[in-house]
Amino acid sequence: MAEKPIWEQIGSGFVQHYYQQFDTDRVKLSDLYTDASCLTWEGEGFQGKTAIMTKLTSLPFQSIQHSITAQDHHPTPDSCVMSMVMGQLKADQDQVMGFQQVFLLKNVDNKWVCTNDMFRLALHNFGA
Repeated sequence: MAEKPIWEQIGSGFVQHYYQQFDTDRVKLSDLYTDASCLTWEGEGFQGKTAIMTKLTSLPFQSIQHSITAQDHHPTPDSCVMSMVMGQLKADQDQVMGFQQVFLLKNVDNKWVCTNDMFRLALHNFGA
């Protein structure tokens, strides 16, 4: 079997690390963002490592578990990696919910960091 392209290796490695950290100790996610990073969480924007971490550590659950069902990774013309993730999550005793998340990864000082992060729960209001 042929080796995966480097951007897929980078993207899938980041995704695995991100959700492992998110599920066990969200505070450790700060190493994955920079002061220039941007996060959109359910339509609400945050810029910079401090604002992003304030949002992520204040989410109203004690425990969470992510299950990734699909992920795709693309190289970008400026040597970054774009990753799209689909999966399910279970927070505390809530029901299982679907989610989508997109990351733009950039190599800064020989370390892959998330410059852009967009997250949405897969909730649909068909009655609206």
